Amino acid sequence: MEQEQDRRILSRISEMVEDEHRLRSDLAAGRIDGDTERQRLAELERALDQCWDLLRQRRAKSEYGEDPDEARVRPSSQVEGYRT
Repeated sequence: MEQEQDRRILSRISEMVEDEHRLRSDLAAGRIDGDTERQRLAELERALDQCWDLLRQRRAKSEYGEDPDEARVRPSSQVEGYRT
């Protein structure tokens, strides 16, 4: 179960990265304007930060013998300030 949930999170991360690439292509092709691209990219970046944080929480809990399913999505305001 644990690995299945991690795979779902990683799959969602991959989808969002693809969305980022699509937005950049749409901008280059003139299908969207720069403001729209920046707004959507900012939303994606916040969601990506939250997904990566959740995955790190799950892995840390698992490593220390805790239940990874107790990990929770934290507010973007909390995880955006993190640096890798």
